[in-house]
Amino acid sequence: MNQIKLTFMLLAVVLIQVGCSPKATETKTCGNLNLEDFQTTVRGKETNLYFLQNGAISAAITNYGGRIVSLCVPGNDGEMADVVLGFSSIDGYLNATEVFHGAIIGRVGNRIAKGKFTLNDETYTLPINNDPNHLHGGPEGFHNVVWDVKSVTKNSITLSYLSKDGEMGYPGNLNVEVSYTLTDDNEVAIAYKATTDKATPVNLTNHAFFNLAGEANGTINNHLLTINADYYTAVDSTLIPLGENAPVAGTPFDFRTAKPIGQDLPMQAENVQLQNGLGYDHNFVLNKTAEGAMTLAATVVEPESGRKMEVFTEEPALQFYGGNFMDGSDTGKQGKTFDFRESFALETQHFPDSPNQKNFPSIILNPGEVYQTRSIYRFSNVQ
Repeated sequence: MNQIKLTFMLLAVVLIQVGCSPKATETKTCGNLNLEDFQTTVRGKETNLYFLQNGAISAAITNYGGRIVSLCVPGNDGEMADVVLGFSSIDGYLNATEVFHGAIIGRVGNRIAKGKFTLNDETYTLPINNDPNHLHGGPEGFHNVVWDVKSVTKNSITLSYLSKDGEMGYPGNLNVEVSYTLTDDNEVAIAYKATTDKATPVNLTNHAFFNLAGEANGTINNHLLTINADYYTAVDSTLIPLGENAPVAGTPFDFRTAKPIGQDLPMQAENVQLQNGLGYDHNFVLNKTAEGAMTLAATVVEPESGRKMEVFTEEPALQFYGGNFMDGSDTGKQGKTFDFRESFALETQHFPDSPNQKNFPSIILNPGEVYQTRSIYRFSNVQ
């Protein structure tokens, strides 16, 4: 009898230990992520991971950089794939070679020439982190801060951050709020909002790297891409606009009808713009029905899985980046390296270097005004 009691007691202890194990209860399926790997402190603020679910898609968001860590969507056969590149822990992001993975980008997305601009007769100097230019808000931009979690539901999260006057050289105290919502239509809807107490440039975006075949699952050059743009922004060798938007017609930048991303890359040997970007890393001027209208910006289809992503935005432009600088230095949450042209980014935005380009739409936010813009990434399948 004592032996039987002892056996039951040992069994109960084992069951309790299994039930209390963080690994047993906190591992999620598609992204294979554990909460405890994201629960730490960065610069005195706590970080965490938040799981969202709606319809056929699920996502994981961390408040470190407001990043999309994981985004799982089905293919034609119903098989789920994590289509966003990311890391399995906060340490992975802190030690990454590519620092912008999945993050909210600000105060100003894209490049500002030589880190300088003049506003209301005052010249501001910003840190150079993409020699010789300022890129994506600087080394301590919004991608590198811990955001406050304002609210969380089953399918949405709202993050906030106060960017103080002088942070990364920018003027004004900027209050920022960003919401991620998974909709019933299998969309990731991103809403941005900001106010300031002093005139300042603002151009917010998200920097997810996608591969619709799954994270680190081969080339993206076979993905079929359509971009709703008749013009793109020509750039110099440092990717600063030359001051004019060039027609896409008759160039490798014509994505008005679907074509494989890699179809015209062999033209890089003779095309100066492809040489400057080491491939595609350019701003596309979207065909808009009206200023600020929510319109279709781009469509991407991965032919083998049938996964389709449509990008809608109220922004006037879209930066298309084809993974030209990925070199295998980083290893993602699937244990695979992030290699050359195995991911792409479609960043909704205003134009690069806008504070220095008088012909481009203004990105200056003044006191009393509210910066508000939305972008949507919708997922479906083609047979």
